[in-house]
Amino acid sequence: MDNLLSKINHPKELRTFEASQLTALAHEMREFILDTLSVKPGHLGASLGVIELTIALHYHYNTPKDLLIWDVGHQCYPHKILTGRQKIFDSLRQKDGISGFPTRIESEFDTFGTGHSSTSISAIVGMATADKINQINRKHIAIIGDASITSGMSLEALNHLGSTDLDVLVILNDNDIGIDPSVGGLKKHFKSLENQSENIFTNFGLNFIGTIDGHNFDELLNAFNKTDSIKGPKVLHIKTIKGKGYEQAEIDQVKWHAPGLFDKETGEIKSKKKEKSYQDVFGETMHQLLEENSQIVAITPAMLTGSNLVKCHQDFPERVFDVGIAEQHAVTFAAGLATQNTIPYCVIYSTFLQRAYDQVIHDVALQNLPVVFCIDRAGFVGTDGATHHGYFDIAYLREIPNMIVSSPRNEKDFKNLLYTAQFTTQPFAIRYPKNNIQISDSKVEKIEIGQSEIIFEGNKLAILSTGLISSRIEEIIIQNNLQEKVALIDFPFIKPLDESRLKAISLKYSTILTFEDGIKKGGFGSGILEFLNSIHYKGNITINGYPDEFIEHASISELEQMIGLDDSSILEIIFSYLKIQQS
Repeated sequence: MDNLLSKINHPKELRTFEASQLTALAHEMREFILDTLSVKPGHLGASLGVIELTIALHYHYNTPKDLLIWDVGHQCYPHKILTGRQKIFDSLRQKDGISGFPTRIESEFDTFGTGHSSTSISAIVGMATADKINQINRKHIAIIGDASITSGMSLEALNHLGSTDLDVLVILNDNDIGIDPSVGGLKKHFKSLENQSENIFTNFGLNFIGTIDGHNFDELLNAFNKTDSIKGPKVLHIKTIKGKGYEQAEIDQVKWHAPGLFDKETGEIKSKKKEKSYQDVFGETMHQLLEENSQIVAITPAMLTGSNLVKCHQDFPERVFDVGIAEQHAVTFAAGLATQNTIPYCVIYSTFLQRAYDQVIHDVALQNLPVVFCIDRAGFVGTDGATHHGYFDIAYLREIPNMIVSSPRNEKDFKNLLYTAQFTTQPFAIRYPKNNIQISDSKVEKIEIGQSEIIFEGNKLAILSTGLISSRIEEIIIQNNLQEKVALIDFPFIKPLDESRLKAISLKYSTILTFEDGIKKGGFGSGILEFLNSIHYKGNITINGYPDEFIEHASISELEQMIGLDDSSILEIIFSYLKIQQS
């Protein structure tokens, strides 16, 4: 049988095929993705589910002139393969390789970056409006998952789109699942769309076409022809199966969303020896807190599995809420809970909390409500790249009045912060990374807000740090016998800072270095510098953290090396300042 896929370097070559060849092409693409992702991990299930849709779209439409947006972007692997990146597909999510999400700097076919969800309809309405102003005639297509379209931003965009005459096609890719199963009232509504003459989309003023089988080429191509003949904005509802064509991925769609390394033939996932992670400790501690305090509740925006809240949700279904991809709602929902004698723990990735910044300020901090923000994936996340790194949170939280901002360096700190947060009367943020964690037998206890800890009390140089990087510097100092020369003070609390400790440090040390797993501008080091300046510190202070730029995808260790925060670079920094002290 001819290898059809190898003949495609551009969609124009795909368009020379007979429609009868597309099913064979879909089979080849499925095998190609499975072969690649079994040894180069990525988002498998979503990509397998849109292979026929992707082929049909590029076969029917004149891309890249016609504009496509994928939402969420982890559906884009078949799209990348068909648009000139097949030969470098095995570099996916690797350092200097192609991104796991659409990105405008990578290809003209990636019309809009979509690492976060629910942005496609707003963006495609903007593009179509610009084309109308500039008198450019082409098609505008947004492909959005059923979990993403329930977000407030998607509904806002549909409301706008329905009031226009724009030539926009929204394809609702309905597979009942994001990472975890989809939730909410709209999910029920989508199940009955094919039997309704009137639905949410027609009520918005949109033409509705559906429901069709998203794995059937005849139905897809006929539907595209039909939508082309309809003027104005329209919605096409398609049903697909996440993980389509690979039995294991269809059976367990949560596990096979991004399974890591696996044996394609047997379906065995090649798990590395499991070490405890911050996420494991969080899930266990949260479960314990829910058991001990009936006022505690937990909220997550569609991240039960990622945040390790599945067991909590199973055992406490009335107090653990998955609100869907709705970060703004999650935060204000937590604020409402906090007004009525409950203690909400809002569990959310750092990069996704950015989406609810106004709610953090207006609905929580301004009213000084005791919402606990458990901020997962702080710092580098690795191969998901720039859209998912969580290194802005210190800077965007520490400037907010009433907000407590904390970051644990080890398991003991982490558990103590989670435990202590329930007793506060103001907003309390705990940021923690996507990393393994060393386990201790320490007893959980309530700790004093704003207190720092002296780890080493060397006499030449003071290092002030917060979070995971504190424990790394601790090991570096021990391994190089620098305890007598280097003072290391860990600040679990970034805000409020331990000002009495800082005053004592300023009197004893003429050189201070700060380290943090976050952006330097406006971060922990900036807070230290602001305070030392207020007491007229005359010594030298150097801030070490992430640079003022967006940082792409690679492993966490590679990223740390790239920005000079790997262990060897930190040691070099310490030695360079010790030499200055000795000279």
